[in-house]
Amino acid sequence: MIRGLSENPMALGALILAQGACAGIFLFDVVLDGGAMQTLWPLDWHFAVEAAAVAGLIAGIAFEIRVLLRLLARKAHLERQVSMAASALHDVIEAHFRDWSLTASEADVAWFTVKGLPIAEIARLRGSAEGTVKSHLNAIYRKAGVSNRGELLSLLIEDLMDDPAEPAAPLSAPHSA
Repeated sequence: MIRGLSENPMALGALILAQGACAGIFLFDVVLDGGAMQTLWPLDWHFAVEAAAVAGLIAGIAFEIRVLLRLLARKAHLERQVSMAASALHDVIEAHFRDWSLTASEADVAWFTVKGLPIAEIARLRGSAEGTVKSHLNAIYRKAGVSNRGELLSLLIEDLMDDPAEPAAPLSAPHSA
């Protein structure tokens, strides 16, 4: 499938609408051809091919709509899961910052560090000197009991790994026999 279409439900919807318009035109033609036929049997091969093509096109459209709806539902589900995970990670990080008694400036630097920004960028965003950011980082590492950014990140996500959320319930429960 074309990558742009598979990532854009509106484009897929527009494609389905275009196919629906074509199906409508062909269906109208088949109905006119059927009405103009003098006898139903023996069936005209041209009419039979057109009717089968229209039926196939309509079935394909119905299938595409079903697949699109499933994809949209799956996307919404995954977005909810990502949102919950981001919220949980945020809560864990905030709890650690409180436990370590970080100052507001240290917490600010710590957030930028967790996001992966280099010291120079953190200093620029905060309007402070790089030496100040380094000083804050040293205080953060000392309070957290770590010696570098990697250890800090490992410590922050450790709680999520130690106590994972309960797995999601299956979409359909098995039937008891």
